[in-house]
Parts: sequence; structure tokens; C-alpha cells
Amino acid sequence: MIAIDLGSNTLRVLEYECSTGTQTAEFEKIVKTADGLVQYGVINNDAVKRVISAILEAQQQIDFSSSVVRAVTTEAVRRAVNSDEVLAQIQKETGVHFDIISGEEEARLTLLAVKHRLSALQVISESFVLIDIGGGSTELIFHYGDETISKSFPLGIVTIAQTYETLEKIEKALPKEMAEMQRFCEHLYDSKGKINTFVATAGTPTTVAAMKLGQNYETYDASKINGTSLEIDELDLYLKKLLSMPFEQREIAVGTGRSDLIAAGILIYKQLFRLLGFESGIVIDDGLREGVAIEACGHQAH
Repeated sequence: MIAIDLGSNTLRVLEYECSTGTQTAEFEKIVKTADGLVQYGVINNDAVKRVISAILEAQQQIDFSSSVVRAVTTEAVRRAVNSDEVLAQIQKETGVHFDIISGEEEARLTLLAVKHRLSALQVISESFVLIDIGGGSTELIFHYGDETISKSFPLGIVTIAQTYETLEKIEKALPKEMAEMQRFCEHLYDSKGKINTFVATAGTPTTVAAMKLGQNYETYDASKINGTSLEIDELDLYLKKLLSMPFEQREIAVGTGRSDLIAAGILIYKQLFRLLGFESGIVIDDGLREGVAIEACGHQAH
């Protein structure tokens, strides 16, 4: 089957073999769906064209014709006033129908994928918090034994980078922008207690983990990223490293047009370390796309 996640920044496609539970092909492209959304409230024409061309490119690399395709889209399309027209146009030109899913559904499916991966890595933790820093939203998912409490917040790397012009301004604004997240965390810690393990997924954590492992955007290898541990102090180190590179080198390191977003993402990530009271955490590459595939196959993570 084929699972597609159209996020606020990236289109991620996965071909998944249900009978064996293995990933047979994947495709990823930066499409900047949320570009300009903060200012105008719509998904603009250029972004729609980028999405369509990325799907057509994926269809050349992966055979869609013989597979069940399950495609979902998240915060940028949830927020845009023209989402119906945009999705109709994408379907007309690519044949792919997207469902807009809620923040809660996104969190549930992402958790499914991450639990699946943690169990494969034999990381056993009674309780953990999973953060998913997206382009237009951030999900916080607290997993206490058999109870999961999650919330989606409308703050992401694209929206925050396009609201504040400089990293200094972002850093200054984040405590206020993330105050609601802080209250949510404090409330859960007060009522349920602190959790044992801090897990992060999505582009920012995986990019920092890749830098730590000496990978760049082209040589990125998800299988090595899964389970990588990161310390809060390393975030400053890799942010400095990223910002000190010449522009061309930066584009090679983290992908074309991503460096400003990843820099903003690192500041959000660092603030989450502080809010949650952790010095170190682990990074998982799997996310919504893998969760969609696992669920569509009817595989439940053990």
C-alpha cells in the first residue's frame, strides 16, 4: 500500500508491504505548503503547483496503480480557507484524494508509528512524551502506560519563521508563543507525574541527528537516525554550526530552502527540552506517514 503525508512543509510518500510490514520505497520533497499562509490565510498557487509536481514525480518513481493509496494532510490545509479547492485541484491533476485529519488523529497515527519503531529498537519505557514539530503545528503526546493524552498546538517551523523575521526575535517570542504548551505540560506533570523518556520526530530533530552523524540531506539514512540520542547542549552546537556555514554549504547540509526553517525549529525544540525538563532525548524518523501505512495494513504495533 502507499501512504502519503502532505505536511505544512514536506510531502512524504511511503510504499509499504503489508504482509511483511516492510518499507519498500519512499519519496520526500520540500513543497512549502504553508508558504504565505500566516499572511494570507490561503494555500497559494505556487505551493499547489509544487505539491502537484512532487506527487507526479513520486508517481514516476513508485507505481501507484496497483496499490491502495491512503493520503492525509494536516495543519496547513486544516487552516487554509481555500482547502477544498486546493484538494480538488490536486485530485484532478494527480488522481490522489487527500483526507484532512485532525490534530488528534495526526497525533494518534504518529504515536502508532513511533511505538512500532521503539519496540523494534527494543527501547522499553513505561512512560514517554513524543513531540512532533511540524511546519504548521506541533503535537505533544504523553504516553503513560496504557493512557495517552495528546494535544496539537498551532505553532510550527514555517509559521513561526514567517511571523518573526530573525532568529533573535523568534527566540524572544517563543516563551510567550509556547505558554499554552507549558501550561499543558505542567498540568499533566502535576496530575500524572513526570515521564521517563523524551522522544522527538519530524524534520528538525532528524536533521540535527543527521548532522551529529555526519549525514547531509542527500546522504540521509533513516535507519541510522532511529534511536539517536541528542542532548539539549548539542542543539546550540549544531545551530551555530549551521549558521556559520556559507549559504551553499548550508543548503547541501539540510536541504534546499530548509535552513531558515530548521534554525527556527531548533529553537522550538530547545524550548521543548526546557518545558519538559529533559537534558537528553531520542530521535525517531518514523512519523505520520508510517502510522498511516501501519494502520491501513491493519498491523497494530505490538
